[in-house]
Amino acid sequence: MTVPSTSEALISLDNVVKEYETAAGAYVALRGINLRIDRGEFVAIVGKSGSGKSTLINMITGIDRSTSGVVRVAGVDLGGLSEGKLAVWRGRTIGIIFQFFQLLPTLTVAENVMLPMDFCNIGTARERRSRAAALLERMDLSEQADKLPAALSGGQQQRVAIARALANDPPLLVADEPTGNLDSRTADSIFHLFEQLAEQGKTVVMVTHDNDLSSRAGRAVVVADGQIVSSSVHAPAA
Repeated sequence: MTVPSTSEALISLDNVVKEYETAAGAYVALRGINLRIDRGEFVAIVGKSGSGKSTLINMITGIDRSTSGVVRVAGVDLGGLSEGKLAVWRGRTIGIIFQFFQLLPTLTVAENVMLPMDFCNIGTARERRSRAAALLERMDLSEQADKLPAALSGGQQQRVAIARALANDPPLLVADEPTGNLDSRTADSIFHLFEQLAEQGKTVVMVTHDNDLSSRAGRAVVVADGQIVSSSVHAPAA
């Protein structure tokens, strides 16, 4: 894999088109998307249901493949990877955070955080547990390490999901409606955590319907009818 220079965008989409075949014929979900996201940016992807924002995120994470165009993330052309190599690349490069947490209910909090390290065979069992403990401490969840997810609040479960996403120290975090299932106070604390991670050098891409939260991100990219209709940079708060 090519290691990009520091001046190269972490995410680069060039004329990306995505079509799906349906019973009614071809449906175009993305129409010639061009997008650059630099290292350390905190970008909100905003749009109504059906706008194409989830499909756009699926292009960036390699969960789905473009019909045409080029998707490069962390210096890698995703179109050139087999499914097996893509899965390994994703595990090491991207931490994904979902609206409904998607923690495994029969594993403890610590075991959930260790899963990405297990999948990518990173470190020894002792090293994995040590890193999981450090990440949970960072999330103020040390006392919850040996509990099952069901014993935690929604906000605590989302912080576990963020710790899991950070397990392999990926350069990119992708959050799909991460605050959509949380009350406003908890959502604000999760958003503040993303701000801190971006300040520390992580690239954060967040899908959200919340206009207030999107206005606080470093940049808001608005998607409608499969196209990017605006991209506005926000001044940092005083």
